[in-house]
Amino acid sequence: MDAVEYDELDRRLVHALQVDGRAPFSRIAEVLGVSDRTIARRYARLRSAGAVRVLGGVDPAALGAVLWFLRVRCAPSASVPVAEALARRPDTSWVSITSGGTEITCTVRTESEADSEALLLAKLPRTPRVEGVTAHSVLHAFYGGPDSLVAKLGSLDEETIERLRPPPLPHRPGPVRLDDGDRKLLAALATDGRTEAERLAALTGWSPTTVRRRMTELRERGVLYLDIDVDGTMFGVGPRTMLWLSVAPAFLEEAGTALAGHPEIAFAAATTGPTNLYASVVCANQQALYRYLTGRLAGLTAITHIETAPVIKTVKRAANRP
Repeated sequence: MDAVEYDELDRRLVHALQVDGRAPFSRIAEVLGVSDRTIARRYARLRSAGAVRVLGGVDPAALGAVLWFLRVRCAPSASVPVAEALARRPDTSWVSITSGGTEITCTVRTESEADSEALLLAKLPRTPRVEGVTAHSVLHAFYGGPDSLVAKLGSLDEETIERLRPPPLPHRPGPVRLDDGDRKLLAALATDGRTEAERLAALTGWSPTTVRRRMTELRERGVLYLDIDVDGTMFGVGPRTMLWLSVAPAFLEEAGTALAGHPEIAFAAATTGPTNLYASVVCANQQALYRYLTGRLAGLTAITHIETAPVIKTVKRAANRP
């Protein structure tokens, strides 16, 4: 991505999209006090530069799927081709190279226990040049998914946020079955969460009214949520650093909840595996990361072990599939 200069209106626009990713430009313009044309032009500029993207996320738990963090060890010379091979898989997201190029981390979604077994026991270990795999199943997310880092970093005040916030949707628990139309709808939204209803209707074969109704139903069921993918430099943050933490089980909920409240944390979850708490942290630079590790994080005394893994290259970012 070429270097892009951002100003306060760009940041306010992105924060507004975090509050309501499908808000009409006219509504955002009214609340931010600028013209519709200005907002449309700013968004087009940011979108074309790859600086911001609204996308429809899918919560695996709502569909009975399992989310895994995989740590794949390989020789430095093999890290890029192996990472690229993982990135081509439709079930992966956030494929990154860490630890001096000797480890690849990625998120993998499996539809069932059988899929998990096939992935962990057959497919990955047979990938050429893979030396070992450590798997962490996500048990509970403390922050992430519909919770965006932009909500912590954005500059809109509470009154402005409330003017933009859409009416709350009721939560409707229960099993969800997806048909082909649902999968086409979710796949389109995963690419662009602002895709117009008319376009979604053409892709699904439904009417625009049916598209809107089904989107609402999927959001009420907890399957679909709106997320925002943004260039962190817009808000003054640098690359991610992964934290693999060990916490006494009695304090896991407390530590995870505390992590979720830290402004530096983009994602936090309880996991299975050699460590039981994972977090993704973003700071402005190495000095800020050091201050976080020795300050706010060190204040969580229940944490008994910390492993840091700075991301040196991200091969694939968020990619949700139904």
